[in-house]
Amino acid sequence: MVDPVPENAARNPVLLGVSLKLYLDIDESVTWAREIAAIAGAHPSVASGAIRVFVLPSLPALPGVIEAIGGAPVAVGAQDLFWADRGAYTGAVSGADLRRLGCRYVEVGHAERRQVFGEDAGTTRRKFTAALRNDLTPVLCVGERDEQTPDAAAELCIAQLEDALPAVGEERIGDLVVAYEPEWAIGRDEPADAGHVAFVTRRLRRYLDGRPNIGSSAVIYGGSAKPGVIGALGDAVDGLFLGRFAHDPDSFELILQEAAAVIR
Repeated sequence: MVDPVPENAARNPVLLGVSLKLYLDIDESVTWAREIAAIAGAHPSVASGAIRVFVLPSLPALPGVIEAIGGAPVAVGAQDLFWADRGAYTGAVSGADLRRLGCRYVEVGHAERRQVFGEDAGTTRRKFTAALRNDLTPVLCVGERDEQTPDAAAELCIAQLEDALPAVGEERIGDLVVAYEPEWAIGRDEPADAGHVAFVTRRLRRYLDGRPNIGSSAVIYGGSAKPGVIGALGDAVDGLFLGRFAHDPDSFELILQEAAAVIR
């Protein structure tokens, strides 16, 4: 049975992340980041810390985006990193360099990394470990490939999460963001059903709450997330991981306003 979605307020702070993927060029990314910084900087819920915003531009756009955001309350991260910090790895991106550049987040385990680049659970785990080693908060993407029952989806997502976590025993792992993105919902016009999402994200939250060696954690929803989703999910999620629907600054501002309404 799918858990009902409660109407009470979401947990604080709400986390709104946006990945630009490879949709925008460098100039477009910088212009977009400047607008997002202005929108976020003017919003009282962001200023108070009730809502936190992070953006993940393409790697070549990172320096320009960081400069464009300046002192605005918007964190910046990368869409990928390599598992080693130094060595003979042509084309690799060092987590140490990302941190020095000013990144605070890094995405790992996205479905497109598996489908397009052939990454497996072992690769995700090594990248996850590299993120923690370099004081970068991993945005770990989990999700079932094919549409299935909420219970089966939750079990699969927990298994993916366990596969990614390094074998550290009781040692503190650090901060973590888990982005639930059912692969079958990515790129669609509509997100997954709110009841389905709520069931899976609550199970992920219970799992994380049972791991005291994990620092602060958040469970957010991606997969065609757009305006209207945060209100439908309520406190079943800690925020949203947005893609193309937030590449329009006006749409991002609307989602930000919806998030603020949920936490009142």
